[in-house]
Amino acid sequence: MSSFFTVPASQRKRKRALTTSTASKKRNVAPATSQSTRAPRRTEREESISGSDISEDEKGAGFFEDQDESETSADEHETAAEKRLRLAEQYLESIKNEVQEDVGFDAADVDRDLIAQRLKEDVAETKGKIYRNIAEGLDFEETPHVFGKSGLQKAITGCALRLPYAWTVSKDLVVEKWEIADPKVYNATDPSQRTNITPRRTPKRLFWRKGNKNKKGDKDYLGHTGEIISIAVSDSGKFLATGDKHARLIIWDANTLTPRKLFTRHRDAVTSLSFRRGTEQLFSGGADRAVLVWSAPESAYIETLHGHEDTVVGVAGGLEVNQETCVSVGARDRSARLWKVVEENQLVFRSGTSTRHKGMDKLKKGRFGGATNEEEKINGARDDVPIAYAEGSVDCVALLDAQLFVTGSDNGALSLWAVNRKKPLYTLPLAHGRDPSIPPEEMFADDDVATSRKSGPRLARYITALATVPFADLILTASWDGWIRAWRVGPDKRTIEPMGKVGRIPVDEDESITMNGNVDGEDDSIIIRGIVNGLSAQERGERGKEGLCIVAAVGKEARLGRWMSGKVPNGIYVFEVPKKVVANATTEALGSENEDKD
Repeated sequence: MSSFFTVPASQRKRKRALTTSTASKKRNVAPATSQSTRAPRRTEREESISGSDISEDEKGAGFFEDQDESETSADEHETAAEKRLRLAEQYLESIKNEVQEDVGFDAADVDRDLIAQRLKEDVAETKGKIYRNIAEGLDFEETPHVFGKSGLQKAITGCALRLPYAWTVSKDLVVEKWEIADPKVYNATDPSQRTNITPRRTPKRLFWRKGNKNKKGDKDYLGHTGEIISIAVSDSGKFLATGDKHARLIIWDANTLTPRKLFTRHRDAVTSLSFRRGTEQLFSGGADRAVLVWSAPESAYIETLHGHEDTVVGVAGGLEVNQETCVSVGARDRSARLWKVVEENQLVFRSGTSTRHKGMDKLKKGRFGGATNEEEKINGARDDVPIAYAEGSVDCVALLDAQLFVTGSDNGALSLWAVNRKKPLYTLPLAHGRDPSIPPEEMFADDDVATSRKSGPRLARYITALATVPFADLILTASWDGWIRAWRVGPDKRTIEPMGKVGRIPVDEDESITMNGNVDGEDDSIIIRGIVNGLSAQERGERGKEGLCIVAAVGKEARLGRWMSGKVPNGIYVFEVPKKVVANATTEALGSENEDKD
């Protein structure tokens, strides 16, 4: 940021010539009164110079957007130091007003510590550090949900959320746009509202666009010709990106679903997409083992990043606006890579760990549970013999902040990583449990062998979708066990702690739905029927004051194959996670005193 000591002397002299007479007396210089012939040229020259004195930090300030043009023109002759002072005062005033609304104090009673805390949070966000612990304040157990049926024949493979809209893609070559209902509308208690009209809760499909598989060789065709398997939307909600198995990457107008540009630079399927936070810079990963960088507004290709040894099945754009970075995972090469585009280098993080079921039983018994003794006896397995689940593929990745990210694997392991370590900080095994034992008749084709053999092993459910909230401690994972599970980063930022399942079974639902068995012996009904191929979350209100919205794209098949299939409807599940109701400490204290007296 420029200051008095960094501004050239020539510019300082010009600015002082336009100050008031008081400033002129300090230097024993009388103010000019009869220089009308030179004033216009000097004023014009000084205006052009003063416009270049604004630093990049001042240009990026959020309150610049809210300034009136009349106020800007009235203060065009102020110095750079005066302008910085005025903007800082306005920024502090805006924070003070927000604190007053949050806490409810008068202007004279606003605590300076609250304002200082808000300033620290803003600085932490710009530096990419976790500063919000939101997981503890969300009520996951009492989360309502609704289902929006797509009506497509083939599986939905992904979703993107930018409230109040969501977008989905499917193997039917269809891109759909949905409108998500606002809980404030359908939960509002308005006495003047008509009783015979019920506000809509389910997501509404606005319109859709379908490709043509017969146009595979037509480079001029602005549409998809293969199964669409990846999707991403920019933070501004202006641009939507989709990729298919025929190496086609399309940039859409997110509002109207009008195709803007087709790219065919990938040499194989476009398997992952992600926009960098706060920008329109796009990262794409493909089966050609490359990560490509794009600019959506200019519809231009920027750069190709090489290094992965297998398909780039997951990519997450950086969270810092001033740094061009992204993180990607390479499936069976079992590595995650942090790309620094400007520096033209990469950091490699090696995975490939194996998890043992015996240790997981001791750690998670009673919460996610292990197999019961009866089940182990039936399956012919001993409880004291550990079962190892080797990691064969890293399938999902998501960023928490500039220093931490998480990955999900095919052995059900959820790993927490730091950019300054090549091994995970913490690995949570079997996040979504295990499938039931494989029946003997499905393991062997020979009937005699099948009848003489015992049941097969219980395979781990791999993590099919992963989502986080930027600069927060919340992690969301999904598989095909029927639940979305919530986790949080520990206070020391070195562990992952379970927060439970997201959602609850409605009271009026008497049908107990099970798919592929229960989760390690749990006797609960499930909410989601199918495989969660995509997961996206966004906070509602300022800094999440109104809760969290989660959208899950569910299909009857896996995103990248057909090795699992079921007769379930394709569509999206919408979860509206409310904030926990904090009881009044004074009321609780009085109640406890009354109980003691009684």
